[in-house]
Amino acid sequence: MLKLLLVRTGSTDFDRQRRIQGTLDVPLNDDGQQEAARAGEELRSQPLEVVYTAPCKAAEQTAQRIAEACGAKTKKLEQLKNLDHGLWQGMLVEDVKAKQPKVYRQWQEQPETVCPPSGETLNSAKKRLQQILNRLAKKHKEGTIGIVASEPLASLICQVLRQDELGDLWNARQHCEWEIIPVPPKTLATEA
Repeated sequence: MLKLLLVRTGSTDFDRQRRIQGTLDVPLNDDGQQEAARAGEELRSQPLEVVYTAPCKAAEQTAQRIAEACGAKTKKLEQLKNLDHGLWQGMLVEDVKAKQPKVYRQWQEQPETVCPPSGETLNSAKKRLQQILNRLAKKHKEGTIGIVASEPLASLICQVLRQDELGDLWNARQHCEWEIIPVPPKTLATEA
């Protein structure tokens, strides 16, 4: 059976400021570099074939640390780009809450019903993820592969694989938090 090691990116200055990053290309800050190094040490014994990374600096820097520690190669995949938050990108979460309180609350309670202005819906991102995860499951039938992704895309990957609830996407998990998710072959095939 294939196992997916999902790692959330290390922190950026946007995370520290509580800004919406979306697809903006923001590198790891000093804390993020330390988090990525720590994750690499924690994962050193994992038998990774490859670490797939989202096409942004924070994900690439995190993936590089993990791949070096595990003796794996990295591969950037455009389909792992973060959710496009459109005009919200770069804004403080608090500004969205103050300027659009109904939409903010709806994003917390039912994010699948909201499309950020000029952005991408969760359903669109989910379809993109299902396609790439299906492709990876066909390519790697067993073993362990890594994926490094930013939030909220990492949470969306969990939802696709486990049919989890999404919850509040702006109260994300810890940076460089990782988990191993078994990928039964039929899980993705029925979702595509």
